[in-house]
Amino acid sequence: MGAQQVAERFAELYGAEPEGVWAAPGRVNLIGEHTDYNDGFVMPFALPHQALAAVSRRADGLLRLHSADVEGGIVERRLDDLAPQSDESWTAYPAGVVWALREAGHAITGADVHLSSTVPTGAGLSSSAALEVVIALALDDLYGLGLRRWKLARLCQRAENVYVGAPTGIMDQTASACCEQGHALFLDTRDLSQQQIPFDLAAEGLRLLVVDTRVEHAHSGGEYGKRRAGCEKGAALLGVDALRDVPHAGLDAALARLGDDEEVVRLVRHVVTEDHRVERVVGLLRSGETRAIGPVLTEGHASLRDDFRISCPELDLVVDTALAAGALGARMTGGGFGGSAIVLAEATDVDNLSKAVEEAFAAAGYTAPRVFEAVPSAGARRLR
Repeated sequence: MGAQQVAERFAELYGAEPEGVWAAPGRVNLIGEHTDYNDGFVMPFALPHQALAAVSRRADGLLRLHSADVEGGIVERRLDDLAPQSDESWTAYPAGVVWALREAGHAITGADVHLSSTVPTGAGLSSSAALEVVIALALDDLYGLGLRRWKLARLCQRAENVYVGAPTGIMDQTASACCEQGHALFLDTRDLSQQQIPFDLAAEGLRLLVVDTRVEHAHSGGEYGKRRAGCEKGAALLGVDALRDVPHAGLDAALARLGDDEEVVRLVRHVVTEDHRVERVVGLLRSGETRAIGPVLTEGHASLRDDFRISCPELDLVVDTALAAGALGARMTGGGFGGSAIVLAEATDVDNLSKAVEEAFAAAGYTAPRVFEAVPSAGARRLR
């Protein structure tokens, strides 16, 4: 559904044209998993899949929400009644953004909203962040808040952490808000400094495939929170503010100081080595050695599987099958416990790789995966 169709549906629902239509994309994380809440480095890029929002202001303290992707009619929320973790439906994401903006002192007086999204849900591609960012950008424009993109991302993260109750880091919202077409975003999650790294795979005869395993995950579930708490415990035991402060060269010494707490050792080892992998990928891309990032991606999967322990049989099958079929590299992406994997491949190998993965899933009795090409795309923007 495009901007015109979203605007027309808004008019059908609310009886008037919207004041504007905005878009915010989902994202794929090239490298840097579970480093964002450890003040580390990440490297996402925006997908062409995006959430669209047609929005108009209201002055009566009402938030009216409708989604083309969810059965049911318009959902009404009174702004004064918005409270953290009071809503377990899809409306928590847009409502949480309105709550976060008002909590930050911005005079939002209401809105009519119609949403439509092509970002796959439950696939580790930040469908929730896309919803949050598109609402934040629309309200920023309509109410003339003048907020910088990194600030919008912070407010969206607060909405997800506090209002929704999911302990996510800052990467997803920043990627949706700040990515640029044809680039990957090298983001330092401590100070939110950003560098746009050229990432034009097609020009080099390469492709990056996303394989959605169709295994859904839940970020607000206990396992994600346990990993985050374990990382915080490791940082406390090592006397640092965050695991970002443990140098890669000093990793062995740091692990020795953790003693026999095997779980914390594994979590710390993953985060420190993953930060180093992000820096290696940045260096390789800057020097034009794009194919050489493949083995680094594969190393990242092994670390997520063995140390962080957030992979699953379907994700491992994608990686193992793709590598056996000639992929340059592959790894799971996103929060884990399901979702998607990425596969770096020569353009000429894409069809064979896709077929190999699909056949492997069929042989294992798994639901057929969804395979599509990930093209680095534009971040959030106003469409009309």
